[in-house]
Amino acid sequence: MHEVAAVPDWVLLAYLIAGVCFILALRGLSHPETSRRGNRAGMVGMAIAVVTTLAIHEIGSIAEIAAAIAIGGAIGLVTARRIQMTAMPQLVAAFHSLVGMAAVLVGAAAFLNPTAFDITDAAGAILPVSRVEMGLGVAIGAITFSGSVIAFLKLNGNMSGAPILLPGRHVINLGTLAAIVGLIAYFTQDQAPWIFWTVTALAFAIGFLLIIPIGGADMPVVISMLNSYSGWSAAAMGFTLHNSAMIITGALVGSSGAILSYIMCRAMNRSFISVIAGGFGAVTSGGDAAAIDRPWKRGSAEDAAFLLKQAEQVIIVPGYGMAVSQAQHTLREMADLLKEAGVRVKYAIHPVAGRMPGHMNVLLAEANVPYDEVFELEDINSEFAQTDVAFVIGANDVTNPAAKTDKSSPIYGMPVLDVEKARTVLFVKRSMGGVGYAGVDNELFYRDNTMMLLADAKKMVEEIVKALA
Repeated sequence: MHEVAAVPDWVLLAYLIAGVCFILALRGLSHPETSRRGNRAGMVGMAIAVVTTLAIHEIGSIAEIAAAIAIGGAIGLVTARRIQMTAMPQLVAAFHSLVGMAAVLVGAAAFLNPTAFDITDAAGAILPVSRVEMGLGVAIGAITFSGSVIAFLKLNGNMSGAPILLPGRHVINLGTLAAIVGLIAYFTQDQAPWIFWTVTALAFAIGFLLIIPIGGADMPVVISMLNSYSGWSAAAMGFTLHNSAMIITGALVGSSGAILSYIMCRAMNRSFISVIAGGFGAVTSGGDAAAIDRPWKRGSAEDAAFLLKQAEQVIIVPGYGMAVSQAQHTLREMADLLKEAGVRVKYAIHPVAGRMPGHMNVLLAEANVPYDEVFELEDINSEFAQTDVAFVIGANDVTNPAAKTDKSSPIYGMPVLDVEKARTVLFVKRSMGGVGYAGVDNELFYRDNTMMLLADAKKMVEEIVKALA
């Protein structure tokens, strides 16, 4: 059996330091105040891992590798500087797709030239354990790639956010997954090229099939789930490459993504299996009719400014509508004016507000909203009953009381912010005709204590700021 060359101690130490940096990065990124430090730790860890890997391998052309790194770095830098914060979810999905494709390409390279990866026996055949690692890495990577592409298209508006429900989809999905697992098992006995490429093709297909039935309301879970998949694909490739840094990094990303998916599912009162099965988020009929038939109150920016200025406490609930109109800076300006008038201002964040985990936190941090004014659902929900004004700006599904009262609603059981308990609810919305991403009408619009402020979110807040000033 072919033996893998011993790895020098300094290399193991370097990879260990890189792993510690990645752990510190995850810890730092868990809170806005430490996110910059966490980001720097991740950059240092990746630099150590890359330099160490280059140092211990024979490099055919260092110039080509340097050029590739420079091109990739330049693309990342330009993208990061130009991307709008509203497009961050689809950017994350696009990055996940790149990680998945990288795993597929590494797996294909290892299959085509196994001797270069030290994964062959004396007869030149790929080691059975390496075939398992290779098969799993390629399969998970391909699922990540095609699933992330569909998620990107849905988030970017190139594809409908509503579920696309294929007939017999559960049977098709289970059959395809069973075929992939069976072929990987057979691959350990026979390394015929058709097996490897069939596994790859089926994995690309199942990634597509798994994501198209998932509705827009489940997109935060999908993003964290794909993040987890990308980590596990990297970890599997780490075993193939005998690279401990990839194994550590992939395991960290995979496990943290899985934990985040679990947290997101709990926040939506959904099981992970039900999300994968899809179907939540379909546009229901009758939502627009209900909006026309039921009475509701409309207010102006001057009305809102008067109520806000008379309040002792205001809780602002941001949502995707704020992100689309890029109203976070104007919203902070409004909050500053209220605080100058002696009003207590807090922000309430639902775990799945927006299109990805932490979407609202990122936007508020960009607007320099103080971190101590931002609260999660479980920390602030009890305060709405003692609040004078709840100012909801584009947060539809996460404020819908039907989640607590209407058993026929597709969002029933999902924990929501208790904004209806506030003395007055000011709800900023573009029009009464639309519904949230879950496709259901919001009962909050028709409550006696709700005043609808119909306009573009940024323009409405700007008018309120003028009235306050």
